[in-house]
Amino acid sequence: MDEELERIADVVAARIRAQLGSALASPASAAPAHACTGACDSDGCSSCGHCVTKKPQEVRSIVGEGAVRVSSRPGAGSVEGDLAGLIDHTLLKPEASAEDLKKLCAEAVKYNFASVCVNSSNVSRCRGLLGASQVMVCAVVGFPLGAMSSGSKAFEARDAVRNGAAEIDMVVNIGALKAGDYATVQEDISRVVAAARPAHVKVILETGMLTDEEKVAGCTLSKLAGANFVKTSTGFGKGGATAEDIALMRRVVGGAMGVKASGGIKSAYDVRRMVKAGATRVGASASVAIVSGRVSTSSY
Repeated sequence: MDEELERIADVVAARIRAQLGSALASPASAAPAHACTGACDSDGCSSCGHCVTKKPQEVRSIVGEGAVRVSSRPGAGSVEGDLAGLIDHTLLKPEASAEDLKKLCAEAVKYNFASVCVNSSNVSRCRGLLGASQVMVCAVVGFPLGAMSSGSKAFEARDAVRNGAAEIDMVVNIGALKAGDYATVQEDISRVVAAARPAHVKVILETGMLTDEEKVAGCTLSKLAGANFVKTSTGFGKGGATAEDIALMRRVVGGAMGVKASGGIKSAYDVRRMVKAGATRVGASASVAIVSGRVSTSSY
């Protein structure tokens, strides 16, 4: 870490110790949430994407581009084989219809995308539409504001997993984080992590609304709570991913967690910048444009 980030991290650590106690003060003491346990089989791995024996497709793409996944939306065209396994096929607009979801899932199966990412109310429908395919369902929780109670988020996460979700993207309690109420933030994340098991959890910080100190605190608390990823943005809020934020987040969480860049990523150039800064996944609706060398005009 540079000197200024070290100073901010020290301030945050002191405040976390004051609220949560010394047992939670050091993120380095937390168990690596993103490490592979080797317990999953080749059909069930939904974690790091680095396993050369179980996920060779992701590994080849990581070697080539550095990113683990890129999102898309319905209407995407054909994507070359090795890139398809990187894509979270995403449909989060509130007006999404049954036909939209049917199209989303049909495209995901056709092109062998990694997952479909949908609102939690659509998990069961999508799991049914995906049938016996290996395409996962990723559900957003507390989306897009993060302002509901921890119990509500935990219930939503548990319900989504029971209905077939393999990954959960939760929005942090932004108000509590900005207020320095670290106990509330840590409990919020911990309850979702516990409720979501065995699904992996990504914590969306909405970095465009945060100061550097708040970003450090959000990353530290996510790590302490056992989350698998920290993620920049919902794509619906203020701002989006920046290389500077990704670099900061990576320095705070170290190598034990994933860092996902999401929001405003429209080209392969953007992806390369995020990966160079430390991102291990990239979220964008512009996935086809990205892998085709074009620049998207999408707003997400």
